[in-house]
Amino acid sequence: MSARRLAAEFLGTAFLLAAVIGSGIMAAKLAGGNGALALLCNTIPTGAVLIVLILTFGPVSGAHFNPAVSLAMWLRRDLALPALLFYVAAQIAGAVAGVWAAHLMFELPVWQFSEHARSGSGQWFAEGVATFGLLLTILGVTARTPSAVPYAVGLYIAAAYWFTASTSFANPAVTIARALSNTYAGIAPGGVAAFIAAQLAGALLALALATWLWGTEKVQEGAALAASS
Repeated sequence: MSARRLAAEFLGTAFLLAAVIGSGIMAAKLAGGNGALALLCNTIPTGAVLIVLILTFGPVSGAHFNPAVSLAMWLRRDLALPALLFYVAAQIAGAVAGVWAAHLMFELPVWQFSEHARSGSGQWFAEGVATFGLLLTILGVTARTPSAVPYAVGLYIAAAYWFTASTSFANPAVTIARALSNTYAGIAPGGVAAFIAAQLAGALLALALATWLWGTEKVQEGAALAASS
């Protein structure tokens, strides 16, 4: 397993979480209690930074930044099992580092736990839908126009922030890390397991549908450009 690939996954996921948490903190400060404005201010940087990060790190590691994406690539046999395990470890470590970096930038305590409860059947279903759509976007666009993946992923996540009840975490590493931030974008630790279970279920369903729709050969050709939120 190349150290460069792991460094790319670590850094990409770290910058993603720094953007999610940092823009959430800034949004809460500047929105003056306007929830819609705060969400918009959190959405735009997240979608934008995804495009930049995928373009930057895609040629090195594939820019997964998401254990659900790496799992799908392993099931597609585009990623070996040891690589999957190293990728997931790098993604989770990077996500936590990104959260801590955001806290330091805004002079908040580095170590904290979220008190923002996110639970219930609607939110769990929303996470399944969000991750299903994300993986379908990645696999479908990769199958036909892999160069468009960065833009498709960024736009999908920006949209899913608004059409899902959970604001589209769609990423187990993101979910774990956001539990460590008692800020606008956080999630209480008690809600993490259910979110991750829903995300993995959505990813597996998307993988099955993508295999039926596009097969495996074309997806594998562009798998190096696969990415996520």
